[in-house]
Amino acid sequence: MRPADRLFQIVLQLGRGRVLTAQQLGERLEVSERTIYRDIQNLMESGVPIDGEAGVGYRLHRGYQVPPMMFDQDELQALIFGAQVAKRWGDHEMAAAAERILDKVDAVLPENLRPQLTAQTLVVPEVASGQSEATTEMLGAVRDAINDKRRLYLSYSDADGVATERIVWPLTLLYWGYSWAVGAWCELRQDFRNFRVDRIAEARTLTTQYPDEPGKRLDDYFNQVSDHC
Repeated sequence: MRPADRLFQIVLQLGRGRVLTAQQLGERLEVSERTIYRDIQNLMESGVPIDGEAGVGYRLHRGYQVPPMMFDQDELQALIFGAQVAKRWGDHEMAAAAERILDKVDAVLPENLRPQLTAQTLVVPEVASGQSEATTEMLGAVRDAINDKRRLYLSYSDADGVATERIVWPLTLLYWGYSWAVGAWCELRQDFRNFRVDRIAEARTLTTQYPDEPGKRLDDYFNQVSDHC
């Protein structure tokens, strides 16, 4: 990584609002702590408002504007691939957002990188998605409920075709490469459950938000999932 690229990456890492030590930055950028200390000093001398000190950690002043985005080829390909997955497998609003992201990237790319946006060196074909229109619309409804932290009524059929009705607290959407699932707290089972979106016959967002209760949060869900892996 070029020194200029490394400096930019340090600003990006610190710009996320977290305090990071030189050791953490060095591990992420694969350089020594000594190099990070020197880079931090160079950034501060150039006017970048960084708080902190060696052994404690660093962060950017709140409100500092990170310089305009620049990408190397691998970063740009990763972004395009992710946007294509969102367009093929996401709901309609997510697909539209992915298109807007690519428009914004196109607006800031230098001329030598702009052809990468249409190079088709990485492609997610439309035929790769067997997702029905009903599932796409259902995905949007579930995502809205997650964003609003609202309880969700589900009419659902399991793998054996057994129908059930549930009220759940939707916490996350999981993309498995061939289908989406909702990770949720199930009021019926009083436990975490996963529900495949393509098996949901009906989803109705309720007016009430689910509470923020210890043991039923997103972190608790992932802790339970990791315990069973």
